[in-house]
Amino acid sequence: MADVTFYRHEALPFLEGKHCNKSDLAYQKHFHEEYSIGLIEEGETQAWCDGSLWRVETGKMISFPPLILHACQPVEDINWKYKMLFIKPEWFKNLELSDLSKLHIPFLLENGKNEICSRILNRTMQGMTQGGSALEIETSLIELVQQLVSKHTSDLMHEPYGRLEKKYVNLTKEYIHDHYTDRITLEMLEQEAGISRYHLIRMFKKSMHVPPHVYQNILRINHAKSALKNQRPIAEIAVDTGYYDQSHFSKAFSKVVGATPQRYAMSL
Repeated sequence: MADVTFYRHEALPFLEGKHCNKSDLAYQKHFHEEYSIGLIEEGETQAWCDGSLWRVETGKMISFPPLILHACQPVEDINWKYKMLFIKPEWFKNLELSDLSKLHIPFLLENGKNEICSRILNRTMQGMTQGGSALEIETSLIELVQQLVSKHTSDLMHEPYGRLEKKYVNLTKEYIHDHYTDRITLEMLEQEAGISRYHLIRMFKKSMHVPPHVYQNILRINHAKSALKNQRPIAEIAVDTGYYDQSHFSKAFSKVVGATPQRYAMSL
């Protein structure tokens, strides 16, 4: 891996990921046009932001709102590694998020929220670095924002679920069932359900206990199992089921079935 690597997804022009593994890299005062949120994987840095100095240690997250001056100076003689997401402000406008103001200050998170948010940030970056779908990556990003703006980590698990929410979830499910082999995006689901993607993700996960991309993947794997029983070539099944290639298909299949497509086919 290069010292500094950037990651992008063609269907998500509002998002950029960055991974830095360069211990002697310090940043002079600058600002970004995007909202940025990062996680220190190794080492420690002194982060100056708008006149205040923040100490950011291993495992801690920090964020900077757009156009706010900041600078980072890693501690000498200590390995420094971090990852960061850069999110264009216009993306937030589509979320209909009333608590967005909570994101507009630099912050460090308390331990419980820091742990949850760092796990989601890692999942988002993993999707970007390992060829995840647009639906998977943007869903993780929205889940990260939901946790960042919630007052308590358990807020999202104790909300009422009513008839209107069920309607939106059913519309989303129906669309996924009809198009599960396609490359579905949250924008498509948003238009189909008639509700913002921010609320759609929360409602769907509350009802189905998994986000839409996981639900879609389950449908794909079930389809693939039926196709394997008909002795079709695995590479052909991977493409027809909607995966980028046979490698992605095999990994996804194994996580759900507990065996590779090859082993599953041989057992029939």
